[in-house]
Amino acid sequence: MAKLLLGFLLLSCFYLQSTIGRFVVEKNSLTVSSPDSIKGNHDSAIGNFGIPQYGGSMAGTVAYPKENRKGCRRFDEFGVSFKAKPGTLPTFVLVDRGDCFFALKVWNAQNAGASAVLVADDIDEALITMDTPEEDAASAKYIENITIPSALISKSFGEKLKKAINDGDMVNVNLDWRESVPHPDDRVEYELWTNSNDECGVKCDMLMDFVKNFKGAAQILEKGGYTLFTPHYITWYCPQAFTISKQCKSQCINHGRYCAPDPEQDFSTGYEGKDVVIENLRQLCVFKVANETNKQWVWWDYVTDFQIRCPMKEKKYNKECADAVIRSLGLDMKKIEKCMGDPNADSDNPLLKEEQDAQIGKGSRGDVTILPTLVVNNRQYRGKLEKGAVLKAICAGFEETTEPAACLSDDVETNECLENHGGCWHDKIANVTACKDTFRGRVCECPLVDGVQFKGDGYTSCEANGPGRCKINNGGCWHDTRNGQSYSACSDSGNGKCACPPGFKGDGVNSCDDIDECKEKKACQCPECSCKNTWGSYDCTCSSGLLYMRDHDTCISKRVAEAKSAWTAVWIIILGLAVAAAGAYLVYKYRIRTYMDSEIRAIMAQYMPLDNQNEVVNHVSEDRA
Repeated sequence: MAKLLLGFLLLSCFYLQSTIGRFVVEKNSLTVSSPDSIKGNHDSAIGNFGIPQYGGSMAGTVAYPKENRKGCRRFDEFGVSFKAKPGTLPTFVLVDRGDCFFALKVWNAQNAGASAVLVADDIDEALITMDTPEEDAASAKYIENITIPSALISKSFGEKLKKAINDGDMVNVNLDWRESVPHPDDRVEYELWTNSNDECGVKCDMLMDFVKNFKGAAQILEKGGYTLFTPHYITWYCPQAFTISKQCKSQCINHGRYCAPDPEQDFSTGYEGKDVVIENLRQLCVFKVANETNKQWVWWDYVTDFQIRCPMKEKKYNKECADAVIRSLGLDMKKIEKCMGDPNADSDNPLLKEEQDAQIGKGSRGDVTILPTLVVNNRQYRGKLEKGAVLKAICAGFEETTEPAACLSDDVETNECLENHGGCWHDKIANVTACKDTFRGRVCECPLVDGVQFKGDGYTSCEANGPGRCKINNGGCWHDTRNGQSYSACSDSGNGKCACPPGFKGDGVNSCDDIDECKEKKACQCPECSCKNTWGSYDCTCSSGLLYMRDHDTCISKRVAEAKSAWTAVWIIILGLAVAAAGAYLVYKYRIRTYMDSEIRAIMAQYMPLDNQNEVVNHVSEDRA
């Protein structure tokens, strides 16, 4: 009983720290487009599960079931399906609050074909955040498979929707998440409130899976300078009256200032709460030291490696294992230990004190009361903690047109291009489309294929442009092959237009017809010529003893042709001999000049002393003296 009381007091102290702040409900805009009686904008609170379409919007028709209106049972038990028919808007199911978990209502509606769920409150109150059940293993399986968005609406607005539906009106609404995350510039700042405890049940397992799966994307964004990430850890303090108790000593460091719950909820066995606080502090210091060397993304490596190498289940959740991970990553051990300080000191730890202060909401961000919590551009993320969903929320935080390549990856595609190419241009023959899935929805942009850029409006037309365009479906131009000979109206060196090749006439796109040069008297018109048309060309023959000259469109005698060929060969030989003689003369002249130069140098060397030769004594002058 005493343990339960102390646990309650510890938890109360955590919430007392938050009383000066507030809990902020993250909202998205809900717009009713019909009927006119309730047309307008309304607030709705984003559910903390499923996958909200951050950065995008979704239009649909609201359906209110006649049976199972609270959605606590499977709809197929009542023969109800919400799957939209081809060509119709998606179905948003309206259910009433009460009798079961919010997540179960959404799960049942999703299984019945709903694209989104609106939960109508049953009392008049301010909107709240629909959260998942705490530590419920039975519900964990279906919660992680919820993929549709959900929102809580007020009781009064819910009554208006129900009345319109009962009156036979078609209620069309639009859910808009484009302003749910601020997007002021080309860098997104986000933070993750996490925990090193791996024995806290379903949510801890979900958190560890997310960190492992999201690590790659997070590091790419961080290394590219696109994001600024900060990890945080929740702690609370022990009441002054209990600081010397066994329970506080086992769960807290620094004399009850920073505490965490016992991992196994059993003070007599296993790891203690203070072990979790110390490891949380170590992970904060890893981030701080890595950040000082401009390698803040190493935090993701340490956390994932620690989870894999140092789990509580294998009794490796300790300093020795943590130090081994730190050494493997090349981090400065001494700096990390200095950052951590003395956990037994009766004084504040600067880093953990900052963490407690940061838990209190500031500006548009509410208090951090749910673990784990993701905050993007100072707005708390609501939804499933899953790589694709979180990446979509982060990408929604970029100013439009400044999103990095990671935001156009398969992880955040909306898959709108799967049906009818999203209404964009497409070429069936080349299997090329202008439809591109993004986290904000599909866009129609002429594609780049094999280095060839298509140009056009993306909706009705796209034409290959530039070098290499003829490789892709012949650039959209006419082409044909006959008798092993291929012809095409496409030319890479052209201006992008299709022009029929020589010997053909037509528009170059749909057709190019063979020109009959013989019939149209465009060739082979000499008196001795006989013309025969072929596909794409013509054959011209001359009467006996004559040869046809295509360039001059005339016939000449074979003897003349042979004579001309003989004289051509003679002149080629003469020209070759002349070139050879000129070359031989130049070689001879060069060798003579070289020989003469060497002789002159030899003669001069006999009469002119060298520079380094000693001066010769003039004996004649001495005798005369």
